[in-house]
Amino acid sequence: MATTRTTTNTLPASSSILLLLLLSASSVLADDPYRFFTWNVTYGDIWPMGVKQQGILINSQFPGPQIEAVTNDNVIINVFNSLPEPFLISWNGIQQRRSSWQDGVYGTNCPIPPGRNFTYVMQFKDQIGSFFYFPSLAFHKAAGAFGGIRVLSRPMIPVPFPPPAGDFTLLIGDWYKANHSSLRYMLDSGRDLPFPDGVLINGRGLSGNAFTVDQGRTYRFRICNVGLTTSLNIRFQGHTMKLVEVEGSHTLQNTYSSLDVHLAQCYSVLVTADQQPLDYYIVVSTRFTSKVLSTTAILHYSNSAGRPAGGPPGGPTIQIDWSFNQARSIRWNLTASGPRPNPQGSYHYGLVNTTRTIRLASSAPVINGKQRYAVNSVSFIPADTPLKVADFYKISGVFSLGSIPDSPTFGGGYLQTSVMAANFRDYVEIVFENYENTMQSWHIDGYSFWIVGMDGGQWSSASRKNYNLRDAVARCTVQVYPKSWSAIYMPLDNVGMWNVRSENWARQYLGQQFYLRVYSPANSWRDENPIPRNALLCGRAAGRRTRPL
Repeated sequence: MATTRTTTNTLPASSSILLLLLLSASSVLADDPYRFFTWNVTYGDIWPMGVKQQGILINSQFPGPQIEAVTNDNVIINVFNSLPEPFLISWNGIQQRRSSWQDGVYGTNCPIPPGRNFTYVMQFKDQIGSFFYFPSLAFHKAAGAFGGIRVLSRPMIPVPFPPPAGDFTLLIGDWYKANHSSLRYMLDSGRDLPFPDGVLINGRGLSGNAFTVDQGRTYRFRICNVGLTTSLNIRFQGHTMKLVEVEGSHTLQNTYSSLDVHLAQCYSVLVTADQQPLDYYIVVSTRFTSKVLSTTAILHYSNSAGRPAGGPPGGPTIQIDWSFNQARSIRWNLTASGPRPNPQGSYHYGLVNTTRTIRLASSAPVINGKQRYAVNSVSFIPADTPLKVADFYKISGVFSLGSIPDSPTFGGGYLQTSVMAANFRDYVEIVFENYENTMQSWHIDGYSFWIVGMDGGQWSSASRKNYNLRDAVARCTVQVYPKSWSAIYMPLDNVGMWNVRSENWARQYLGQQFYLRVYSPANSWRDENPIPRNALLCGRAAGRRTRPL
C-alpha cells in the first residue's frame, strides 16, 4: 500500500479496518498516495447575511473544508451523516474515472441514512485544476455543505506559469435568507423561487473577507460559482486578472478586467499586486438580472496605507454580447501540459468524426398545476431505487432506456424517469438549445468536453461551419445564453450512469435533468469498477449483497 500523505481527523477502528479491506482489494487505486478525510455533517446556526439561519456544516465549518490533492492521488472521505434526514455529497468536475458508484447523486448512489456513514473511495485520475463539492439532495445546496477542491500537478509536470506566492479559493454564489427547507417547500408547492437576497464570498456577505498580499508578488485565485440561480461577474479594483485554468484545462493567458462566472463554473486567475500599497475591493455582482446584487471582499496589501480609494468598481450587468465575446476568447493552451507530460493539443478532437448528434432543449412547462422544468419535454422524477443500482441488479420497472428523445419534441411537458442510452467509445455532438429568455448552465458528471461553438438564434447543421475545431477549451460546465445555443464534442470514454443537469438548482430540483447510461457490453473491470463492497443499498435493492471487489 502506498504511503499516506495527508490525514484529516482520526477514523474509528471499524472504519479503518473497512478502508484497509477496500484499498487492499481495489485494483484501481494502484500505488499512488492516499489522502484520508473524516467529515461529520451537522446542522448549525449561520449568519451569512446578518440573519440567523439553519446551515449544514462539515466538521463545524461553513463553507466546508477544502480538499487539496495531487494528480492521481487516492482520496478517501468518510462522511458521517448527523442530520435527521438522508444526505449525499457530489464532486463537481471530478470525473470518477470508471466509477460512477462514487458520484454522489441519487441516480447512482443510495443516500446516507441519518446516523450512518459512507466512505467515498476516489482517485483523481489524470486530473488537475479547480473544482468544488456540494450536497446533491433535498435542496441542501441552499444550506451550505459545499467547499473547494484543488488538484495540483505532480512535481515533474511543468505548469505554464511561475509558482504563485499564494493560492486562494473564492467560492461565490447567490444566497437566500430563508432556510433551505422553506425554499424546498416553495418548489414542492409548484412555485418558483423569488429573487435571491444577496451574494456571498466564502460564506460571507459584504466585506466579510480579506485576502492579504505582498506588493509586487503574484497570486492565484480559484473562483467557483457555487450559487443556486445566477451568473456572476468578478473584478479586482485597480487590478487585472490573467486567466490560466478552467476546470482542469490550462488556457491561453488572456487578461481581463472582469470575468463572468456562470453557475457551477470554476476559473483560475493570476493577480499581481502591482498597485500602490492600499486596500482594494474585490467585487462580485449578478449578471443578466434586472436588479443587480453585489458584495465585496478586500484585497489587502500587507504594507497597506489605508482603506480603498473610492467606491467598488462597477461591472457589466445585462450585456449579453459582451459575455458572448468573452466566452469565445477562452481557448485551450495547446503548448501546455495537462496532468500527463504531453501537450494538451495532442488529442485532435476536431479531426474525429462524431457518431451521434444529441439536441437538448430546455422548457418550463406547468404539469398537474405545478411549475416544472424539462429537457426535450421530459421532466425528470426520481425513481424509488437509484438507477445505477437498479441497472447493476437488473431490477426491472425502475427506468427504461430511450425514455428521453435525442431531439426536441416541442410538445407538452410530462413526468418521466428519463434515461438516455449511449455506447462506450462513441464520440458525440451535444447541442444545448435555449428557447427561453433565461441564462442557463449545464453540467455533465463524469466527463470533460470541448465547447466547440455557441451563438444566438436557432442551431442548425450549418452552424457547424463556425465551430472551433482547433483550440476549444475543455471543461465540464457550459453556459447557454438566452435565445441561444451551445455545442460540445464529447468522447464517451467513461462507463457508468451519469447525471446531465441544469445547474440552476431550482430547475434541476423540478426536473431539468436526466441520466446518460454509457454502456460497455464487455462487462470488464478494465471499463468499469465493480460495485464497492461498502455500497449502500436501498429501495428495491435493499437487503441484497454486494459482490466482493
